Formats: sequence, C-alpha cells, structure tokens
Amino acid sequence: MERLRSSPLHANISTALDKHLEAIHVVQARRKDEIVNASSRQRHGPPRCQDERVVLALAVALRALCQATRKVRTVLWCAFQMSLPK
Repeated sequence: MERLRSSPLHANISTALDKHLEAIHVVQARRKDEIVNASSRQRHGPPRCQDERVVLALAVALRALCQATRKVRTVLWCAFQMSLPK
C-alpha cells in the first residue's frame, strides 16, 4: 500500500500490525504451555490448579488476539481507503 501511495503510511498502522503479531506469538506460547501441561498431567496425575491457570492464560491471550485482530482489520481497511486513487 505504501508503494501505491508513494509515501509512508501512518505510524499507527505499523504499530497495530506489530501488536497483532505479538498477540499471535503470545497465543502460540500459551498453547505450547497448555500442550506441555496436558502431556505431563497424563503422566503424573491431575494437578487441577496449575491446569486451570494455563487454560486461563490461554483464554486471556486469545481475548487479546481477538481485540488486536479487530483493530488491525480496521487499520488495514483505513490504509486501503487511503491508498485508493481519488
């Protein structure tokens, strides 16, 4: 889109994209934690409190990803509108 406009886009656009990518990485890390916790639970018995914390952390990360996705969709739509010819 920057090439279409021949000028850089607003700084908020790249910030929103960076936050979205960061949220994706956090969700991936929480999901890995959940998988590790689930596999260790099968071997050693059910520690319920730790399992609930891992699932809650994943839920919080997914909520943040959902919010970041909504924001980045809006920002990209605005960037697209700015890059259209007048």
